Amino acid sequence: MSRDPARSARPGVLVLRALGLGDLLTAVPALKALRRELPGHELVLAAPGRLAGAASATGLVDRLLPAEAPGRAVPSGLAWSGPPPDLAVDLHGNGPPSHLLLQRLAPRRLFAYAHPGTPGIPGPVWREDEHERERWCRLLAWYGIPADPADLTIPAPAAPSPAPGAVVVHPGADAPARCWPSERFAAVARELREAGHRVVVTAGAGEAVLARRVAERAGLPPSAVLGGTRDVPFDRLAALVADARCVVVGDTGLAHLATALRTPSVILFGPVAPRLWGPPPSPRHRALWHPGDATSARPGDAHGREPDERLLRISVREVLTAVRGLPADRAPRTPGHGSTDRAPARARLRR
Repeated sequence: MSRDPARSARPGVLVLRALGLGDLLTAVPALKALRRELPGHELVLAAPGRLAGAASATGLVDRLLPAEAPGRAVPSGLAWSGPPPDLAVDLHGNGPPSHLLLQRLAPRRLFAYAHPGTPGIPGPVWREDEHERERWCRLLAWYGIPADPADLTIPAPAAPSPAPGAVVVHPGADAPARCWPSERFAAVARELREAGHRVVVTAGAGEAVLARRVAERAGLPPSAVLGGTRDVPFDRLAALVADARCVVVGDTGLAHLATALRTPSVILFGPVAPRLWGPPPSPRHRALWHPGDATSARPGDAHGREPDERLLRISVREVLTAVRGLPADRAPRTPGHGSTDRAPARARLRR
């Protein structure tokens, strides 16, 4: 990556969050806090290149530095050029791999959670049982930067929705453990269609077969499926969600997008409790979760190869009842909704 003299004239803040869409959106409160605290800095997000559109849509990131690794691992390196960052922030996880990755860039300051493997880095104590939004806001607060975990909305897109007012059904997830059975998604979609709702089935890259199966069983035409061969372009996906009647989804990135855009949602949880990854308390969002006798917030394997038993306890009737109980009114969808007064407008994200 070539050095941009105009860009390097500003001190840089490098934020490591080389994960998925949901991970990016749960970090929005922390990104807002950094932008408010350091308005004269260039804020660079190290994240997968496929998230460039989402990062730009937050209005908080100046530049995306492509970085990723298989699974949820730490990237082996970062293609950072120019002077060392004024500040590096580890929002990826907690441990020597991510700490040392940033430390190798020789930032003037490094914000991270404390870990015995990197005793030279001060920081707060990591808590396993903490919501992801609160975790990163607490990290910044320890270093003197106030951050509000409830400040999680992003601007609504300017583009029109491809299906205004539709119910969006998203049957996929990154792991089978968080995938509610396709026949149940189809049953929900079919009943909603028969009740007069327009229903759209969304799919990420590689989920075409799953989405087509749900649509076919629900009696929906092939045109009701968006995505599948590849991801739906983020601007189109965000426009769809922003103007949707509601979203029915498992514990995956689209659930966080609905929350960020204030779109009503019904979210199905299984191996991980909603108090760690769910939406904030609101009549707009229903988090369905049946832990049984489990006392842990992580009673199952979020990356397991079979649907989690707690997820399977959620019935079709329960989901339909939750959808019908959502508020009928939607939040205003004016472009820019959710942005902070103190966050300056950002140019189109550069890669």
